[in-house]
Amino acid sequence: MNLQEAKNLANGGYIHSTTKKNADGTPMRARITSIKTWKTRPNEIEIHYKHGMYDFGTIRQNELDGYSPGYGD
Repeated sequence: MNLQEAKNLANGGYIHSTTKKNADGTPMRARITSIKTWKTRPNEIEIHYKHGMYDFGTIRQNELDGYSPGYGD
């Protein structure tokens, strides 16, 4: 995923990991809880997500290549 695709994501949407897997071998899917951008730093982004009941995480701009947008979820 590139920076422009990340900025087009919406709260409540899904992302899929290209590197992390679930226990059954399927790609990890997580729901987006918030997206943070800055006016003064347009090349930076933070995507906060929830995976399962207790797993929360943050994706920053340098980690975007390990994820893809979840279309049609």
